[in-house]
Amino acid sequence: MNRWLQPRQIWALATKEFRDRLRNRWVLAVALVFTVFSLLITYFGSAAQGQIGPRSIELTIASLVSLVIYLIPMIALLLGFDAVVGERERGSLDLLLSLPITRLELLLGKYAGLAAALTLSTVAGFAIVAVLLYQRFSTAGLFHYLGFVLSSVLLGLAFLSLAMLLSVLAKDRARASGLAIGLWFLLVLVFDLALLGVLVASGGAFGGEGFAYLLLLNPADIFRVLNVFSLDDVRRLYGLASIVPPSLGNPWLMGAAMAGWIVAPLALASWRFRP
Repeated sequence: MNRWLQPRQIWALATKEFRDRLRNRWVLAVALVFTVFSLLITYFGSAAQGQIGPRSIELTIASLVSLVIYLIPMIALLLGFDAVVGERERGSLDLLLSLPITRLELLLGKYAGLAAALTLSTVAGFAIVAVLLYQRFSTAGLFHYLGFVLSSVLLGLAFLSLAMLLSVLAKDRARASGLAIGLWFLLVLVFDLALLGVLVASGGAFGGEGFAYLLLLNPADIFRVLNVFSLDDVRRLYGLASIVPPSLGNPWLMGAAMAGWIVAPLALASWRFRP
């Protein structure tokens, strides 16, 4: 079916996906998880130094970065891994495609609905911490915290795009779930260790600015660099910052790289999903 994209069709599918997540309380559950963990980290992150409560915007963001790196990619992958392959297994994919809707509209509609659910749950989960920081520090560093929340949303959207790609490529839900878990391990746990291992094993021979640009191959590292370079105190807390050149501290460059991780997997999924 060759025709222009119909926004009404995409909107209808996105609304259905979003309402399904609200109906099964997925959004509420994820928002509660983010709220509980972010509050615990904000209040007790400085307990080792004998202080309860947020000491500074910088240290709060530094603590929350670790939470986001591990939690949001996993939630996004689990949210989207069966978006297409699940419909195929249930036998409802052929029914959807028999309607006056293109495959691209189906893919974009599902992604938009899931992205809205993920964004709402993420923002809601960090909202209470924003209120607490505002009460403690007024507006003096809240700008950086809002930037952190925005980058967290973008990280989730990037991994959701990867999940949609896996859902298109996988032949069944079991394989899709396995690929999602494997991708999480690769990008969140293995990638940085491999880079640092090569750097140490080579005695720094493969270091330098060119080596650091390999971080752009991982959306989790792009998120980390965005937040590491936004504040001086946070930058000093991460050993990874010692090998990252100042040129990677450009937020526009890193934002464009993150946007690429959102668009490219979706484009590849659309190409692979063609009849």
